[in-house]
Amino acid sequence: MDIALSVKRVPIRLTAERWLHIVENHDDVLEAIEGPDFLIRGYRDSLIAVRGYGRRRYLMVVYRELSADDGFVITAYFANEVDRKKAIWKRP
Repeated sequence: MDIALSVKRVPIRLTAERWLHIVENHDDVLEAIEGPDFLIRGYRDSLIAVRGYGRRRYLMVVYRELSADDGFVITAYFANEVDRKKAIWKRP
């Protein structure tokens, strides 16, 4: 199991089960959590870390922060579009 610190300094767990789901983008997923371009609110108290990769390609990492000391990755995927107006946090 690997851990990345979110922008709010919450440890986010990447479990073995989720790792198998995301395997080919592991390092990018952890980097997106630690240094997203912006965050979007997801469903059921999840957050989506968004990191751009060139023109019109975004890595979306969905995770949940359970407490100030624990969180976990739900999934990650690439998207061609993202609504920046929904950002709740932007990189300074």
